[in-house]
Formats: sequence, C-alpha cells, structure tokens
Amino acid sequence: MRERTSLEDQISAVKRLEQELEDAITLIELGEAEDDEATIKEGEETIRTLQAEAARRQVETLLSGEADANDTYVEVHSGAGGTESQDWANMLQRMYARWAERRKYKVELLEITDGEEAGIKSATLLIKGHNAYGWLKTESGVHRLVRISPYDSNARRHTSFASVWVYPVVDDRINIEIKESDCRIDTFRSSGAGGQHVNTTDSAVRITHIPTGIVVACQQERSQHKNRATAWNMLRARLYELELKKREEKANAEAAAKTDIAWGHQIRSYVLQPYQMVKDLRTGAQSTSPQDVLDGDLDPFMEASLAQRVYGGSGEVEDID
Repeated sequence: MRERTSLEDQISAVKRLEQELEDAITLIELGEAEDDEATIKEGEETIRTLQAEAARRQVETLLSGEADANDTYVEVHSGAGGTESQDWANMLQRMYARWAERRKYKVELLEITDGEEAGIKSATLLIKGHNAYGWLKTESGVHRLVRISPYDSNARRHTSFASVWVYPVVDDRINIEIKESDCRIDTFRSSGAGGQHVNTTDSAVRITHIPTGIVVACQQERSQHKNRATAWNMLRARLYELELKKREEKANAEAAAKTDIAWGHQIRSYVLQPYQMVKDLRTGAQSTSPQDVLDGDLDPFMEASLAQRVYGGSGEVEDID
C-alpha cells in the first residue's frame, strides 16, 4: 500500500505539473494578446514556482534504491577531543532532529550516552517517514566543526570532529538471519533521568555482533524485553546496510572515511569563526549560513550528494580552514 501511494503521488504530480504549465503558458499568451503586463507576470511567476517543484521532484526520482523508502536509524558519535567534540556531537544530533521535523517526519531517541561535562558521547535516532533513509544515506561520515570554543577561557579557535552513521530500518520484506551464538548480549542501567526504575533495573540492552564487530544499544523503553527487541531490529538493519554497502562501488572509500574520527577523513566542514561557511568536500556544495544548516537546512547538501551518486562529477574538493 505504501508503494502504491508513492506511485500514485508521483503520477498525479507529473499530470498536475503538465496541466499547470499549460495553463500558465495560455495565461501568458492571453496577456501578450491584450497587452496586460500583470497577467504576463502572473503566468511567469507560476512557471517559476512549477520549475522549483519540478526540480525537487527530479531529485526524489534519485531515491530509487532498494531501501530508500524505509525509515532510518542515525547514529552520532563524538571523536577525540573531550568536551569539545561531545558538544559538537550534540549539535549534530539536534541538526538531524530539526531536519526531520521540517519534513514532518517522526523522531525517536533510542539511545544516548551523555558526556562528562557537556554534550554527548553517542546517540541513536530513529527517523520515520517516506524516503527517510534515501535522503539521509549520504550523511554517513566524519563532520568537522571550527569555532571559538565556549569552553576555552582564552577564547581560542578549536577544531572538533564527530561521526554520523546512517542505516535503514529493515522491514518484513527483507529476511536477515542472525545466529545468536555470534552475538554477545549485555544489560546495563539506563543513563539520565528516569526515577527509581531506571536507577535500579538493568533495562538497557547492548548487542555485539562478534563476526562484524557491530554494536547496537537501546535504552528507550522501561522494559528490558522491549529494548532487547528494538536492539535486535537495529542489528538486523546494520547487517543489511553493511550488505548494501558491499554492493556499491564506493564502499571502500566510505569505509576508509569511517576509520578515524579526525582530520583527513571529514566529508563536510562547518566553520563558525573567523568567517561563516559550510562546505561539503565530496560535491563542493556550500552555504554561508551555518546557523541555518545546523537548524536543519540540509536539503541542498543531500540533493548534491544524491545527484553525484547517480550522475557522477565533482572530484576532490579542497577543504576550508
């Protein structure tokens, strides 16, 4: 039913765009015949609006991968650097949550590990919505932040790193077999506020898949059984995403980008001082408004990355200081 709804939406959108374009052209022709400048401007404005929508729809046609229409998990991990990188990881987690809210997607926080002083060491978001994985899949990699640190009394400029890992939710159509003997299951107490229950019960669950080294954790629910079920689903999703990566030509390059959360491996740089710039090092896409990007305005970067995957182009891009 979801696939049918998606196809109906795409077909009806094309038909509507064609009809509205035809109406706008007729309106301009009438305006020119009657020398009515206001009517001509109205028709031209309609065409500009249609052009923007057509461009957006064209990008959506790039989301044709096997799991692109699925919901997605987004993991954020802080890099070396203590409080600085933990605060940056927290900013990234907020950025993706805000992006999802802009698209009317549902966001759930499945797991979070707080930093010692501020920020987070790691967090896992579940983002539910049509094409959620398709849009976010190009965000996996190391993200670099340059700013004057609010934690440095000497107001020096600091560079921080955090990594993002995106993988799709596996639905019932996809069968992933996991041997329990290949996994180690640990239970622990949930972190953060939650009252007497979370402070006295080992309700959080962590599963380690020994052959691949993949680790997933869930502490969202009060029940250990529910957390265990969610963690198994997350592990199935990670193993499926790993298989998808193997099929892609860029798998080796992306795996190398995940080896170190440090200099030389970043996919995007966010500079807040001494000037303001966000630059994607894969496509060359830029924004001079980092605050808008950190508030969830990520679509231009995602569209450029998706287009590059399909059409190629943009070789090595020079980073910014």
